[in-house]
Amino acid sequence: MNLQLVQKIVLVTGASKGLGYAAALQFAKEKATVFINSRNAEALTQAANQIIKETNASVFPIAGDITLPETVSKIRADINENFGKLDVLICNAGGPPAGTFESFSDAQWQSAIDLSLMSQVRLIREALPLLRKSESASVVTVTSVSIKQPIENLILSNSVRAATAAMTKSLAIELGPENIRFNSILPGWTKTERVENLLQSRVQQNNSTMQEELAKIAEAIPLKRLAEPTEFANALVFLASPAASYITGVMLPVDGSFYRGTA
Repeated sequence: MNLQLVQKIVLVTGASKGLGYAAALQFAKEKATVFINSRNAEALTQAANQIIKETNASVFPIAGDITLPETVSKIRADINENFGKLDVLICNAGGPPAGTFESFSDAQWQSAIDLSLMSQVRLIREALPLLRKSESASVVTVTSVSIKQPIENLILSNSVRAATAAMTKSLAIELGPENIRFNSILPGWTKTERVENLLQSRVQQNNSTMQEELAKIAEAIPLKRLAEPTEFANALVFLASPAASYITGVMLPVDGSFYRGTA
């Protein structure tokens, strides 16, 4: 299938590693022009160089913390200066820490909101003028399967990502008449550094091993394994692409049917 992404201008945040990196790499393989962002400038540069090496695509790293409004403004200014438009925006950021309700302070709640909701609010708001110049504008927010089925010990992520998904659906309705598509992709348990960090807290809590915790999760997934980052990226790139031009307002789980509901 031709995803019609050749020379499309794409921005992927949180792209130095994990799901964001996998998505950026897949867009580059489709010959899109890809802007990537993360807080760690050194890691981001390494990621850009690796993607260029593998794909020979045009990749532009813009380092900075997207919880800061000035970073988001700089990203928008750089894209506008170089290309004057944006075709695809992928709003992705690392998730909040694990923990129970009573373990978090107001400041930690606010930090989670800034990371997993307000960064996406600001990215979309800054990007809209550039998206309006595209013939195939598309926004995908990266949330989590936990918005449909809350995950134990992830109260911050369960709560704040649900707000992001609700915003995404609302924007699909509000901006549909302008032909700007909004979707959210809901990764389940995937082989990333973040998942390893989350499971480390379970290892300590349960006095178990990483292998035992991974086995428990795999057993709860009908496909009996965690996802590979590439499997997530393949779904995301299709959803964001012009090939999915009549899909908007969708919350797409990529979770091996970990979520057992029908809606």
